[in-house]
Amino acid sequence: MTTTTTEQVRMDRLLFGDNQFFGVNHMSEEKARAQAMKFQDISVVQSVLDDAYDEGVTTFMCTTHDRIALVADHVRANPERYPDMTFYPCMPYAHKYANAMTEDGPLGAIKRFLPDEGFLDAALRGSRSLATKDIEGIVTLLIDSEMKMFAGLRTPVIFLQNVVVDLLLGLGFNEAFKIFHDHVRARYGAEPGFITMNTPALLDVLDGLGIVNPIVCSNINKVGFRMSGGMEAYHRMLAEREFRAIAMSVFASGAIEPREAIEWVCAQPNIESIVFGASSRRNIAGTKALVDQYWVR
Repeated sequence: MTTTTTEQVRMDRLLFGDNQFFGVNHMSEEKARAQAMKFQDISVVQSVLDDAYDEGVTTFMCTTHDRIALVADHVRANPERYPDMTFYPCMPYAHKYANAMTEDGPLGAIKRFLPDEGFLDAALRGSRSLATKDIEGIVTLLIDSEMKMFAGLRTPVIFLQNVVVDLLLGLGFNEAFKIFHDHVRARYGAEPGFITMNTPALLDVLDGLGIVNPIVCSNINKVGFRMSGGMEAYHRMLAEREFRAIAMSVFASGAIEPREAIEWVCAQPNIESIVFGASSRRNIAGTKALVDQYWVR
């Protein structure tokens, strides 16, 4: 469905992330491997998502990994079980494209990721874009292909992953942010979001493009873990800049005790949501209880 108007989304305080499902841990390779093994079975992934949902954490901020398509299929097939389930897709999942090229070759990869609007239309749009170096056409085609798995599901915010955001920042290709922003709003009636390791630099670029009050997800934690630009820059930014912050890595990959981490982040100004990952219902419930206790605004 295509629309041209977008109201500002009211985001939940807590969003559930998916790093734990794919063996991502920034502090421990051993723990990352153990998590990857644990979640090889998609039913185990779904069980944890059910735990989060039943604890009241109903928004899943997820990559566009192929296995997330299985989660989307399950939610789509059981609407009575998940009436409030919301997805925040984060794209692209770069490994997916590399694997498709290896397994299917260039043409097979293109066909795999084409949107459902029609093979010929999308193929012509893609080939014309490539032939004319029409970056806007290529970018919008890739967005549409990534969104195929979420057809019929609630996706009020769609994110551009930090691997792309920070690459574009480094290259100075600022117009790509506007292309993503405009297409997400026009085609999906959703708010665009941006994940980055350098929020101060990104906000300067988005301001210059006229993108007002953007949703930006970045590392925000008490010890400055992976916060590019330094703690002081983030303190000023949260106090003075107009944007909607989502804090990730609030526990600094386990370096901060949960109560201390949540109390600190909830006291910061201008943070609208926290995204976190967990592998057990106990940890999910514990995090939610802490946020309910310390989030007083």
